[in-house]
Amino acid sequence: MHNYLVFSAEVQAAREAGKPVVALESTIISHGMPYPQNVQTAKEVEQIIRDHGAVPATIAIMNGKIHIGLSDAELELLGQSRDAIKVSRRDLPYVLSTGKLGATTVAATMICAELAGIKIFVTGGIGGVHRGAETSFDISADLQELAQTSVAVVCAGAKSILDLGLTLEYLETHGVPVVSVGQEAFPAFFTRDSGFRADFRLDTAQQQAAFLNTKWALGLEGGVVIANPVPEADAMPEAEIEAITRQALEEAAQQGIGGKAVTPFLLARIKELTAGRSLVTNIALVKNNAVCGAQLALALNQIA
Repeated sequence: MHNYLVFSAEVQAAREAGKPVVALESTIISHGMPYPQNVQTAKEVEQIIRDHGAVPATIAIMNGKIHIGLSDAELELLGQSRDAIKVSRRDLPYVLSTGKLGATTVAATMICAELAGIKIFVTGGIGGVHRGAETSFDISADLQELAQTSVAVVCAGAKSILDLGLTLEYLETHGVPVVSVGQEAFPAFFTRDSGFRADFRLDTAQQQAAFLNTKWALGLEGGVVIANPVPEADAMPEAEIEAITRQALEEAAQQGIGGKAVTPFLLARIKELTAGRSLVTNIALVKNNAVCGAQLALALNQIA
């Protein structure tokens, strides 16, 4: 298994010194944001994690290996490549065995982080149950991964393009705790309040770390959603983002866009329809999550 793992010098040094490491996905670079904002944001998020006392480990698949921590050149390659495959659980064996370039989704990043012994993972928003899933059965593999892989995912909730009520129901069925930070409400990526409540509210990194430690010490395997709302100053108006999301969903249906192509299309179209404001919000929430994730990694490391 570990023959597939390649650690950057920075991450390897952190492992040897017992420093906390925070995993970061790479799909947000290859499929989530346009160039050059994607690479710039990735570097800035990594630096935020360093500034708060932890070590960042952006994860991607390159040359038949799982890279835990990327160089600036590797970040540029991912940011500019049009051939990077969006890698989830089912895709990992194919991309590794063929030596192709792969960017890891939430699900794949969780798998790779667990292989590398990393317990905290920062992303923008998790995938979930898509609108209309009662007929399409379109449910993100992220949710099933949360049910079985013991990594905490710090996010701004689930993307508002999804059916958030069904997403929370799915997580509940599979025993995945949803913890909200600083509020009772479950956040909805671009907005702070989805209209649904999280399972629990834990505001401090120490409380969150104690929760994670207790869950896993009990042998309750699986992930935890740490839902950290976008800062109020950066949030988008709920009515506006909902109207734009509905328009983008209709256009996706008209163009026959489905499967893993849906989310990148919707995010790009929402960016166009908001004249770039949604991208500003996206960047702000990822940076905010980086602070939360670094603080949590430190607190969990102190318990361990």
